[in-house]
Amino acid sequence: MVQVGCHVSIAGSIDRAVGRAGERGCDTFQIFSRNPRGWRAKDLDPGAVDAFQEAVSASGLGPVVDHMPYLPNPASPDDAIYEKSVAALTGELGRCDLLGIPYLVTHLGHHRGAGTDAGQERVIAAINRALADAGEGNVMLLLENTAGEKNSVGTTVADLSRIREGIDARERIGICFDTCHAFAAGYDLRTAEGVDAVFGEFEDLMGLEHLRVIHLNDSKGNLGGGLDRHEHIGLGSIGEEGFRHILRHPAIRGLPLICETPVDERRDDAGNIAKVRELAGA
Repeated sequence: MVQVGCHVSIAGSIDRAVGRAGERGCDTFQIFSRNPRGWRAKDLDPGAVDAFQEAVSASGLGPVVDHMPYLPNPASPDDAIYEKSVAALTGELGRCDLLGIPYLVTHLGHHRGAGTDAGQERVIAAINRALADAGEGNVMLLLENTAGEKNSVGTTVADLSRIREGIDARERIGICFDTCHAFAAGYDLRTAEGVDAVFGEFEDLMGLEHLRVIHLNDSKGNLGGGLDRHEHIGLGSIGEEGFRHILRHPAIRGLPLICETPVDERRDDAGNIAKVRELAGA
């Protein structure tokens, strides 16, 4: 049995996300806890926090996953952007704790020409500071692999492993593996051999126990093209056969699968969730 869901809106009030997830047929779901396109975040309303927790408990859906907003760049060499990014990450860890959300996914950013090593060191320092400033909590921060765009940090399994090793509180760090990003970065997920290879590398460098969430997305771009453009499950370059291999691999058995796929005239969120269950043989 697969545990699959999608990203849902919190429009109106954060507790409404739970009903939207249920309407789409989710077992699990992902949200932004705030406006993802700005730096400022309104404080969470205590009544909405209570309503969200009650709705999650009553729905039986989970785990809930929160995603960092778009603007923070913990790899940035610009000190002003960097400080705002650390503050945003610290604040989001606190919001997850208030909401009872166990996982916070973060992109690792772009070094803007400073170099991969420098970018990774900035990310490590940012995460160490944010976890320390947020204090003790039950939230696990998940590092998401990037698509191999120019100046990106955290593209390969080895990159993620190195960053994780540099973090003081490693017990609070896991990995979110995005299939579109991995394919764009050069990991061939179209074949059983390719899927075995990437999860084998993961096991060798980190251990599969640190893999906590899968972002399940097909790719509009070609293998190794560095294009971060998501496509409906099975309708992109990875294709249905690739997703059969991914979904039936023991490395992801039991993990929450989050679709971040388009909504258009071809298919909606519920359609992608149904396609995942079909290809998984569920």
